[in-house]
Amino acid sequence: MRKHFGTDGIRGRANATITPELALRVGQAAGLAFRRGDHRHRVVIGKDTRLSGYMIENALVAGFTSVGMDTLLLGPMPTPAVAMLTRSMRADLGVMISASHNPYEDNGIKLFGPDGYKLSDDVEHEIEALIDGDLSGRLTSAAGLGRAKRVEGVHARYIEFAKRTLPRLLDFEGLRVVLDCANGAAYRVAPEALWELGAEVITIGVEPNGFNINREVGSTAPEALITKVRELRADVGIALDGDADRVIIVDEKGRLVDGDQLMAAIAKSWRDDGRLSQPGIVATVMSNLGLERYLDGLGLSLTRTAVGDRYVLEAMRQGGYNLGGEQSGHIILSDYATTGDGLLAAFQLLAVVKRSERSVSEVCHCFEPLPQILTNVRYKAGRPLENDAVAATIEAAREKLGASGRLVIRASGTEPLIRVMGEGDDRDLVAAVVEEIAEAVTRAAA
Repeated sequence: MRKHFGTDGIRGRANATITPELALRVGQAAGLAFRRGDHRHRVVIGKDTRLSGYMIENALVAGFTSVGMDTLLLGPMPTPAVAMLTRSMRADLGVMISASHNPYEDNGIKLFGPDGYKLSDDVEHEIEALIDGDLSGRLTSAAGLGRAKRVEGVHARYIEFAKRTLPRLLDFEGLRVVLDCANGAAYRVAPEALWELGAEVITIGVEPNGFNINREVGSTAPEALITKVRELRADVGIALDGDADRVIIVDEKGRLVDGDQLMAAIAKSWRDDGRLSQPGIVATVMSNLGLERYLDGLGLSLTRTAVGDRYVLEAMRQGGYNLGGEQSGHIILSDYATTGDGLLAAFQLLAVVKRSERSVSEVCHCFEPLPQILTNVRYKAGRPLENDAVAATIEAAREKLGASGRLVIRASGTEPLIRVMGEGDDRDLVAAVVEEIAEAVTRAAA
């Protein structure tokens, strides 16, 4: 068990869990862990638009400079842009200050190695040990302190990078796009990138004020986007989350397209073009069984992992896959990026739409998803899944579903929640077993 790191970095309530003291220690610990050689070390730091980002950013700067690392401050930038710039600027470490799709009260710290990839469990364990240890004797001398400066022009660098992932002569002329940036990190770069590619762009969620990130906008609250797409008769709606590493699509009829359908559409296109590095893709245990059956019909496999884009990426690297992701909209295109990138995934979809001259609904409705029901049960303390009664209820539910369905029960890595997901051909049966498990967890957590 890890004390600080979850499935996606360190995350919690700002100024309660994620305090200046913790951010300072993270900066010092991560800086020490990535000191390799005698060269002048540097770290790039990006953030989303939360008010607490200022506090955490300054504390991280103090931590990194105190161990002799220069800090390059990027300002509000998408998580995948920070990963890309870590490599591009030859930094020893990259940091993203964000709590992704969580409300503004939360914040977090994500770390990237010099290769732009999220850290391994072993490295995170090493940093945790340093965070909780005595670092007083490992700080640099007064002459060795790091410097800090803000870097200009990084938005243009990311936009050019994103555009270069498309064929040279492809543009989005003639497409009316409603873009929802969740009042988050992509509020500047995403609209400009789409406009430069020729799309007619209508924006929502591009007026961050420190408090409104993900509030009734973004990939976890797509109702405003759906309404706007229908109202303007747009060709497509694109919803990013707070740090823009995930995306949800709305078709021209106002219907949601999740990450499973998006992966299916890209996988078919890439298979037809001979661009898949392996005859399959990688997704998590949460992806719909309908996706697996659809891919099988294309002669493609589906490799499943634990929930979390870092685990998807690990399986992709081990198996040589170049496409993977999550139902929630984390899509990893490893030919271009080292982490999920909502904007790049949207670009790939729009490329299929333009080249095929078909509508988004035609391109994205690849399969009929099986009924899938997800219930979140909040708890205060303890480990409800280790309760004997809960375990017995889960086992009985699996027997009821048999081979016609699946159950995935797991503790959230970022919140005190037990997530209970069931799917199968019989919706009523799935709903019944999910409710039984949720009730058992609630009783155990009382």
